[in-house]
Amino acid sequence: MRTLISILVANALFMSGQALAAPNDVQNETQKITELKQQLADITEQLDDLNNRVDKTERHTSLDRLEITGDFRTKAHSLHYQDVVWSPAMKVNFNDFGAKAMSGAFGMPNDLNSPLGKMMQANPDLAAAFQNGMLQGVMPYVLAPKSVQDIDNDIYYTTRLRLNLKAKVWDNVSFAGRLSMFKNWGDSTGVQVFDSWRSFTMDGTSSGNTSGDWLRVERSYFDWKKINGSEFYLSIGRRPSTYGPPSHYRENELRGGTPSGHLVNFNFDGATLGYNLGEITGVEGQVVRFCYGQGFESQWGNGEMFGDIVTKDTHLGGFNIDAINDGTNFLQFTLFGAKNVNDGFKGTMAFPTQLAGIFAPTMYQDMQKFDNFNFVTRVQPSGVMGDMYLGGIGFAREEANDIKWFASLGWTRAEPNGNAGMFGGMLSDAIFEAELNSTGTEIIMVPKTSDDSDTKDGYGIYVGVQIPAPYGKFGLEYNYGSKYWTPFTQAQDDPIGSKLATRGHVAEAYYIFDINPKMFIKLAGLYYDYEYTGSGTPVGAPQKIDDVLAGSAYSMLPVVDTAFDMNASLTINF
Repeated sequence: MRTLISILVANALFMSGQALAAPNDVQNETQKITELKQQLADITEQLDDLNNRVDKTERHTSLDRLEITGDFRTKAHSLHYQDVVWSPAMKVNFNDFGAKAMSGAFGMPNDLNSPLGKMMQANPDLAAAFQNGMLQGVMPYVLAPKSVQDIDNDIYYTTRLRLNLKAKVWDNVSFAGRLSMFKNWGDSTGVQVFDSWRSFTMDGTSSGNTSGDWLRVERSYFDWKKINGSEFYLSIGRRPSTYGPPSHYRENELRGGTPSGHLVNFNFDGATLGYNLGEITGVEGQVVRFCYGQGFESQWGNGEMFGDIVTKDTHLGGFNIDAINDGTNFLQFTLFGAKNVNDGFKGTMAFPTQLAGIFAPTMYQDMQKFDNFNFVTRVQPSGVMGDMYLGGIGFAREEANDIKWFASLGWTRAEPNGNAGMFGGMLSDAIFEAELNSTGTEIIMVPKTSDDSDTKDGYGIYVGVQIPAPYGKFGLEYNYGSKYWTPFTQAQDDPIGSKLATRGHVAEAYYIFDINPKMFIKLAGLYYDYEYTGSGTPVGAPQKIDDVLAGSAYSMLPVVDTAFDMNASLTINF
């Protein structure tokens, strides 16, 4: 384009030179020069306009290769927790401890330099109970006095930015991705103190936990449709497995993920092979999908040397069926399993001072000198706990008067194998046995087995309605989870914890004010009433909250009785 402009301008200047050289009188020469200058100005203006139009066309053609959209949300929470109790203990096999102590394996109790003498000296209450024969069988070994308190975080701000990427690769091949940034104001450390399972950011929850001012790849996959002219399609990559139906209603957005949001709100890498069954049955939107994924890589980069691996890869597989999806009615069935579930994931955390005082006394001595320091450490699972299965049925309907309502029933099953780590086995507690450390100078407690390896079933219900209201819409939702309810919804960005993973009751009310089609304000309130501990994790036996408060049950991590979250948000779609 620049070459064309240069040629035309050069020609115009040449013509003006010819005109100046013509033997005419001064008046004619002046008039011709004025006319030529005007012509040159007109040509320049036309060329500038043409150049702008060509640039816009070239730019538009380039941008057509990749479509970028997104949303920006800023949110203010007021978080309040009632009766937060910490009452840590471990179940110890005191029969085994007594047998080893009597055999002299730990040294003589009256020798203050022996491992047993040091332990008795450091724990006089334990020593007295043991000597009086009060410690027999498997009993709780209390690690710290029970504490109960209310916690208020009056104002907590977050910002979330999500960029959607789409590209048409070929007639039946497309790419889609989403980059997300999620942070709380004034913090980009990306590492939280490990005081609950939701504070542990891992691969599957990185999009739902505040981490910092950087973009993460939440989704990245391709779709290959109508393979060889059939109704089959294939999709591979980081899956669209968050904010699925019916959880998208409270987000005021279209369906965000493929699986049921009641069962799955968790990032994972994998593949989907689907078939548009509706083309055969005539039922609109009927799709059958087989989904496969990997939830954990056990060997690569796990920090072990010489192949001494105690964990296994976690693989996921199952079916997700949209039985009806006609724009008014939506009916979905979900069934899948997770094989070789480990007792954690790879990640980083800040080690809590309180746990250091119990499990790492040498480290704790140094930490007391720097009471505002936490040691950041990388953690990984210690073993395989068993297998899990999830299933559910969900129905949603959007009425002609714009009322939307839904109901979802979920089921989870845990099949433990009897293994356990420090925080327990699959929905079971660990039984610890006393052993000498590698130098033979200290008695340490080592988790050996779980206290229960029976199959455990849990269930959850989730219902809601959204109705038109002045300037927007009003919604009510309720969900309940039983004692062993264990869905994969840990990436849900509720700061108190995924409401749909709650073992107990959660009620939510919200009002959405539509400012314009691309912008809205949401006012909401959530009330959590927990019945059992361990919401959102398959590790450890769920304990009744009332029993923990009464002192007849224990929990290695703090637990909450009730909590509420009042929040206001502003969301812009672009």
